[in-house]
Amino acid sequence: MSKLRFCAPCHFGTEKTLSFEIKKSGGEDISVTDGRVCFSGDAEVCAKANILSRTAERVYIILGEFHAETFDELFEGIKKLPLSDFIGKNDAFPNNGHSLGSKLTSVPACQKIIKKAMSVNLGKAYGLNVMPESGAERKIRFSLMKNEFTLMLDTSGNGLHKRGYRRESNAAPIRETLAAGIVDIARVRSGDTVCDPFCGSGTILIESAMKALNIAPGLNRRFSGEYFPFFPKSVWKNAREEARSLIKTNADFYAEGSDIDEECVKLTLENAKLAGVEKYVTARKADIREFKLPENPVKIITNPPYGERMLELSEARELYRIMGERFSPIGENKLYVITPDEEFESCFGLKSVKNRKLYNGMIKARLYMY
Repeated sequence: MSKLRFCAPCHFGTEKTLSFEIKKSGGEDISVTDGRVCFSGDAEVCAKANILSRTAERVYIILGEFHAETFDELFEGIKKLPLSDFIGKNDAFPNNGHSLGSKLTSVPACQKIIKKAMSVNLGKAYGLNVMPESGAERKIRFSLMKNEFTLMLDTSGNGLHKRGYRRESNAAPIRETLAAGIVDIARVRSGDTVCDPFCGSGTILIESAMKALNIAPGLNRRFSGEYFPFFPKSVWKNAREEARSLIKTNADFYAEGSDIDEECVKLTLENAKLAGVEKYVTARKADIREFKLPENPVKIITNPPYGERMLELSEARELYRIMGERFSPIGENKLYVITPDEEFESCFGLKSVKNRKLYNGMIKARLYMY
C-alpha cells in the first residue's frame, strides 16, 4: 500500500500550526480548511503524524469522498469503496460522525445506512452474507458537510490529546492539543522561561517544556494504526527511535507555575514527573495578588478561570483587573491569555498587540497577546 489520503482534525485557530507539523512529518498535497488539515502520505507519514503532532486531535485515513443528498446516494457510494483493503474479514467496524448543512440531517439514520452499506460491500468482497465482526475493532468516522460525504478510518485510537501524563486534572483543564497550539503561537524555545500563574494541572507548563525539549507528544503511547495488518510495524518503531534521537538534553528552559489551590500545585508536579519534565517545571501555592515579574524576560502563558466555568463573571473580571496590575508594565516580557470574555482588555487595562480567535472545547475564546 503506497500513498493514502489522510485527515487530521484540530482546534479552530490552530490549523496553521498543524499544517506545519504535518509538513515536517512528510505529508504532501496539504490542504487546510476550518478545523482540519488533509494530506497525502504513506504508512511512515501516518506514524510520524500520530507520534509527532502536538495539535492534531486524531489522524484518519480517508476511505472515500462523494456527494450525497439522499440515502440511496449514500448507500451506493459506500458500496463502491475499496473497504476490504482496510477492513478484515472478521473486523468490527462501528461508525459515528456528524452532519452539518446537509439534506441528510439525522446522524442515527446515517449510521444505520453506513453500517448496512459497509456490510454489503465487505460481504461481497469476502463472500459472506453476514459479517461476523468478532475480531479487531476498526473505528469508522463519517462527515457530511454541505452534502459532501467523507468516510474515514481512525488510526489514532485514543484522542491524540491523551499524551499519557495527565492522569489527574483540575475542574476545568485546557486540552493538551490547544495548550500546545498556544505554546506554538508564543514561539516557546529551548532557552525560554515560561510562567503560568493559574497553572491548574500544569498542562501549559508541561506542553511548553515538551516543545522546548523537542519531546514528541506521542512517544510513550500506542495507536490503533500500529495493529493494522496493511501497515508495516517497523514504521512505528522507526518513528519512535527518530523522535527519541531529536530530544534536547541540554536545554536552558525553565517553567514556573503557581495556583491558589494547593491540590493543583500537587497535580502540576505529579503530571510533570509523568511527562518526564520534572527537572524543568516547578510550581507553588500563590495568589495572583502575590505575582511578581521575574528579573529576566519571561513568557507568561495562562488560562485564567472563566466566568462561565469556575467563577462568577464579576469575580473573573476582578481577576483580570488584578492581572493588569501585577503584569504591568509588560516591558521585555511576553503575555498570552486565553479567555472567552470579550471585555478582557477593558478589565485588564491595556489593549493587546493582537488577538486570535480560538475554541476551548465548545467555548469560543480569544488569545490576547501582549
